[in-house]
Amino acid sequence: MHIRTITYFIDLPFPITDDRFEAAGRAVNEVRAALGEAGYTVQTTRLASAPFPRVVGADAGRVKQLALDLEAACFVHKIDFATLGPARPGDGLAMFQAIPEALGATDQVFAAASIAEPEAGISLPAVRWAADVIGACAALRADGFGNSRFAALANVPPGTPFFPAAYHEGGPPVFALGVEAADLAVTACAEAATLAEARVRLVHAVEDHTQRLTKAARKPGLRGLRFGGIDFTLAPFPDQARSLGAALERLSGRPLGEHGTLAAAAFLADALDRARAPHVGFSGLFFPVLEDLVLAARAAEGRLTVADLLLYSTVCGAGLDTVPLPGDTSAGALAAILLDVAALALRLNKPLTARLMPLPGKQAGDEVRFDSAYFAPSRVLAARANSLGGLFAGDETFDILSRARH
Repeated sequence: MHIRTITYFIDLPFPITDDRFEAAGRAVNEVRAALGEAGYTVQTTRLASAPFPRVVGADAGRVKQLALDLEAACFVHKIDFATLGPARPGDGLAMFQAIPEALGATDQVFAAASIAEPEAGISLPAVRWAADVIGACAALRADGFGNSRFAALANVPPGTPFFPAAYHEGGPPVFALGVEAADLAVTACAEAATLAEARVRLVHAVEDHTQRLTKAARKPGLRGLRFGGIDFTLAPFPDQARSLGAALERLSGRPLGEHGTLAAAAFLADALDRARAPHVGFSGLFFPVLEDLVLAARAAEGRLTVADLLLYSTVCGAGLDTVPLPGDTSAGALAAILLDVAALALRLNKPLTARLMPLPGKQAGDEVRFDSAYFAPSRVLAARANSLGGLFAGDETFDILSRARH
């Protein structure tokens, strides 16, 4: 198991002052060293601030400069990535519209847009604004890779270490860990003769790593740093040994996408819930189509659809992640998908995101291949959606009560 990210959460002024970044750089590298001593490989270090409209104030014209300053400061202080955090419905259209330009001007900066929050409900204008951002980000690069750094958020709390969802709600600096733990599920399922044994193996593995990581994160030399916890998500990597899809297929005995996949996903999510580990962020299963070798292969075979991925999110996942879509997918069709994600997140009271990737010039079934070690080859999924109509065509914000309240 690897550490996908050490994410450092901090309030930043604008213009950015170097002393804040100097402390952040020193902190994440101290944590990296402590985890290395404990035997863990850290893939990336990241920085998350408050939602960017709070940082720049009312002037959306300053967002691009904030992104450039963040990227420059991260480079100097050896932090791999930074995020602007989310624009929220109350921030207004201009803040949403500033996101594509900021991402286009940088290579290591992420951003997000919140479309649904527990107290505020689902904002239909924000759903459409976020869909427009996806369309604009798709045009930033010829290969459509711009949307790898943007996501729509629904019911996502602060302190979540995974990007693009991360943001800081204020207060003293704190760091959290996001793990790449799909290999634990692969090993537990491959070595077990029964479901009961697979569950015990996975629970024990999670608890063991939780204890080791917590001890390393709280070692005496790091006492000046606040530890926010571990997002113990079964995040995959595109090889067989670290594929969530491989674990799911071991459980069901069938190719991913066939009946049985939902039950397998629920089984693994249940095992995570049973483990004695403090939950932060998603702490569930990721289904990133392009970041998982088996998911990518099954999507290429036509076994997985966007509707399937939404279905699996009801029992476990983090939403729709790295989903390749036709380049001509309309903003209205994207908004319809985002609205379904938002409704699931509030009704089930769980954090969900949508990182949708319309690929310019590509149609459903076309080959997808990025020059990135983190992305597996696949094919474009069909977007079976039309623009929102009926009462959803309005500009209301509406509540969806969680079933947990009944």
